[in-house]
Amino acid sequence: MDNQSQNTPSILRAGLPILFFVMVLIFGLFVQPVVLEAGMLPLEILILIALTFSCIYLLVLGHPWSLIQDKITAKVGESIPVVMILFSIGVLIGSWIVSGTIPMLIYYGISVINPDWIYIFAFLICIIFSLLTGTSWGSAGTIGIVMIGICQVYGANVAITAGAVVGGSFFGDKMSPLSDTTNIASLASGVPLLDHIKSMIYTTGPAALIAGIVYIALSPYFSSADQALSRPELIQQTMQEIQSIFSFHVLLLLPLIIVIWGSIKGKPIVLTLLVSAWVALLLALLFQTFTLSDILMSLNRGFNISMSDKDTSQMTALNILNRGGLYNLIEGVVSCILIFAFIGTLEVMKSIEVVIRAMMDKISTPRRLILTTLTATALTNLTTSNQYATSFIIGETFRSKYNSLKVPRKVLSRCIEDAGTMLENLAPWTPSGLFMAATLGVTSLQYAPYQFLSWINIFIAYVFAYTGYACFLDKQPTPNDQSQ
Repeated sequence: MDNQSQNTPSILRAGLPILFFVMVLIFGLFVQPVVLEAGMLPLEILILIALTFSCIYLLVLGHPWSLIQDKITAKVGESIPVVMILFSIGVLIGSWIVSGTIPMLIYYGISVINPDWIYIFAFLICIIFSLLTGTSWGSAGTIGIVMIGICQVYGANVAITAGAVVGGSFFGDKMSPLSDTTNIASLASGVPLLDHIKSMIYTTGPAALIAGIVYIALSPYFSSADQALSRPELIQQTMQEIQSIFSFHVLLLLPLIIVIWGSIKGKPIVLTLLVSAWVALLLALLFQTFTLSDILMSLNRGFNISMSDKDTSQMTALNILNRGGLYNLIEGVVSCILIFAFIGTLEVMKSIEVVIRAMMDKISTPRRLILTTLTATALTNLTTSNQYATSFIIGETFRSKYNSLKVPRKVLSRCIEDAGTMLENLAPWTPSGLFMAATLGVTSLQYAPYQFLSWINIFIAYVFAYTGYACFLDKQPTPNDQSQ
């Protein structure tokens, strides 16, 4: 048993570190750059400030440092799988570029995709890829980068394109039966996977349709067509430069096929990404002219066009390919470790659970229950920065309440994803927000206003919760909904 008071702390005492964390983020990410016009503060430092405050606060309350340190260590240990994925994606990006896979996809993408509709193309292509693979990170880190590259060549709005990429990637992360978050939300709520997915169609389906219409409607105002017409020489130059440095071959699609196959077969994501990267390395040796040293360096520090044996001093258009490598996402790794350390301090007093249970005390109707579930999920996800933890915390805490008020638990599982999975990619301090920013080269604060799928999905979820529409309250709960 922990060496702490067995009395449950008050919501104010338990929630103070969370409140301080939120205040620090608001000041550093919004007040400082927007109100004071003094520039955004480094996210890592903001988290470190909150972590320091939480540690000192716990010591003042009488909690021993040994306990605080143990909680931090245990929670940071849980971040290792996330860190491994971040490193793997960095290596994958570098290998796909040096092998010619990404340059080839960009080249043919420029040839095929109409610049008038770059945003809707980015949205739909990422939806398809993420449905096939069940991974938002893998989709954004592969096909997403290709779409960003095409966008930059055409001179389209990068923030809108990134928003479309993230939205499309998370559609599949939420709706694909191969997705880990989808399966975990179903498991945590005690709901069959197919019932969970069918329930989400009511909120995510209309959200995707509306988001797609918005991306189409934005084209006349943020269209790349005029810019594409005004810079045909640059586009032609970019395609010629890609061809002069890289050799194309159908086998360069093999790394992409490996990722899709591994996802469909349920292979470990880190292993799948690394195998794809090593295969890409072999393809680079077979088809490209880079030295072994440069190829390995692209996996370590990222690809750079200066590695080519051609004169690249004037090839500024290909700077879009200077990315990837093991250290590409290092800022995301540092922030991820710090945020998990902060979460570890919250577990000393079980702050999140205390706050959520305080919210449940006033629940007496199905409407209030569903609205509270959405709000508690959002709070938990933004605080823990972990959708897995959010699913189990909310699922275990609310299951009995759903049973007692006779609300089908497929509504619970849907809420966990509507306000969890869909929200996580919008916050700059979560692993998903950090990953998308580092991978696409666009901060979450820049792409979030254009990530329409999540905003619309969350709005629809709250409207349905308030009105009772698609909450199945007129249906008799199934035996599974009645079970604990």
